[in-house]
Amino acid sequence: MNANTSLAASIKNNPGNTLFTIGFGLSILAMFTLVGTKQGNLFIIGSALGLVLYQASFGFTAGFSHIIYNYKTRNLRAQMLMLIAASILMLPMFSEGEFMGTQLSGKLTPISTAMAAGAFIFGIGMQLGGGCASGTLAHLGSGSLRMGITLFGFIVGSLIGTFHVPWWNELPSLGKFSMIDDWGLATALTINLGIAGILWLSFLALEKKVHGNIEPLNEGKTEKKQGFLVNHWPLIVGVLLLALLNLATLMIKGKPWGVTSGFALWGAKFFALLGGDLSGYEYWQNASWAKALSAPVLKHSTSVMNFGLVIGIWWAAKVSGKMSITYKASGLLIFRLILGGLLLGYGARLASGCNIGAYFSGIASGSLHGWVWFAVAMLGNMFGFKLKNTVFADT
Repeated sequence: MNANTSLAASIKNNPGNTLFTIGFGLSILAMFTLVGTKQGNLFIIGSALGLVLYQASFGFTAGFSHIIYNYKTRNLRAQMLMLIAASILMLPMFSEGEFMGTQLSGKLTPISTAMAAGAFIFGIGMQLGGGCASGTLAHLGSGSLRMGITLFGFIVGSLIGTFHVPWWNELPSLGKFSMIDDWGLATALTINLGIAGILWLSFLALEKKVHGNIEPLNEGKTEKKQGFLVNHWPLIVGVLLLALLNLATLMIKGKPWGVTSGFALWGAKFFALLGGDLSGYEYWQNASWAKALSAPVLKHSTSVMNFGLVIGIWWAAKVSGKMSITYKASGLLIFRLILGGLLLGYGARLASGCNIGAYFSGIASGSLHGWVWFAVAMLGNMFGFKLKNTVFADT
């Protein structure tokens, strides 16, 4: 690496970066000191996930949007490769059931009315809110302050969803389908790799037919200026790193990557802080949720990873010179973002996860519902895209 592209050079050319780097390091140290090794490691993994999402320009919502808008499939093809890599890495782990004494628990959710409704609602929210769960945090970390509006709606929608989940769960359900438990590891791998491979080929053929050429995954966006982290990484690098980091999350946490349970908890804590009483709600009577609600937020692993993700992106954007603070939003756009956030949060609670917990980690856990979530969320995105470009066309 040339001197002018190093971190040291970035700090020398902009001494303000020193403060950001020191602050980032102190936040990691504080996490280890205050809440222990496990949470400290998860904070680092969350920061790394944020760095990868940012540097590889990896977007879940972009994948859905581009195929709907102009039949560009680069992001969706990247997602399929990510699912293939994650399945190869993680399904054997789930088959073993434990790692170095830690019991492994996958994201297994019933294929139900609640899950399907949640995926569809979440898909609409992706378009109106301008992002998904990880995307909302990623945009906020890189300087898009108006995504704080979406996040606010996301948190409120998540809390409202917890009040209604028991009712939704009474509706028809086919139950959970763990491909590993029901059909074995080899079959689970075959199904995941087969579906992802077929979809990858289908997306490839569609883009080739419409555009005559294919956008490659092995090229990153190159900026005119040089510097630490200025040039983006190839999307294929992001794919492999996201799969590896989800594996690392599983090995340390005992569960794969998730995001939105943190939003539900934040909403509940604010609600309680304002005098609200959650004791009468079935969702919050669950032992694990009751424990999380009574404990400091830094004891909640998903929240810690969310904080790490935002801070990791914030640091990368600052030291690379790409931080761009934006906040302007019209009244109609603010309404759209709040509505989108509400739908994102509500849908995520019904589906017991989002594009990360239900889709990425669900499929990597061998849960058949992950593929159903993807299909229904695509329909929701199509409907949301139509709404965004008709009702909210002026935003």
